[in-house]
Amino acid sequence: MRLSSSLRRRALVPFVAVVALLATGGSSVATAAEACGSIITAPLAPPAPADEPCPSTDPVVCRIRVMPMDEKVEAQRTRIRYHDLLEDMHRTEADMRAAGATEEEIARELVDMRNQAKEITRAGMSPEEVRILEERNQAKYGNPLGPTADQLYAKYGSWEKVADAAMRTSYAVDRELSLEYRPCPV
Repeated sequence: MRLSSSLRRRALVPFVAVVALLATGGSSVATAAEACGSIITAPLAPPAPADEPCPSTDPVVCRIRVMPMDEKVEAQRTRIRYHDLLEDMHRTEADMRAAGATEEEIARELVDMRNQAKEITRAGMSPEEVRILEERNQAKYGNPLGPTADQLYAKYGSWEKVADAAMRTSYAVDRELSLEYRPCPV
């Protein structure tokens, strides 16, 4: 039996649509694998009981673990904004390299940008959260915003390593907020 051309078209359209959907699904998986910036890796964990021991030595992670869910969601949003600022730093580094800046100039600019990023993201935090972060940094570095470029140079011994350190993010904090940071290509 021969099918009329209109019947063949009606049978062919759903088939083409399925193939198109499968092709699109395959490419979206490839796109997800190549994603960069802030990546949400899982749903946020519910708050841990306040009397449960914290497995981390980082007081910021311990604070996040017990936050009520609405505060945890806001902390995740703040962290994503911080990651966006790190992306600005990567672009600045590339632009400065292209313009012929020295490794020291690049590193100092990136450390300054990181400290500015901290100030910007902390503006959206509660005073208690800011206090915890600043106390940690004051105790560790003698500066509420964190290490200076010179402190990082003394620690790492090269301006290239200072630049790398300035653009790192805390894996433990990111993980606690169900995030992963992947620098985007510049």
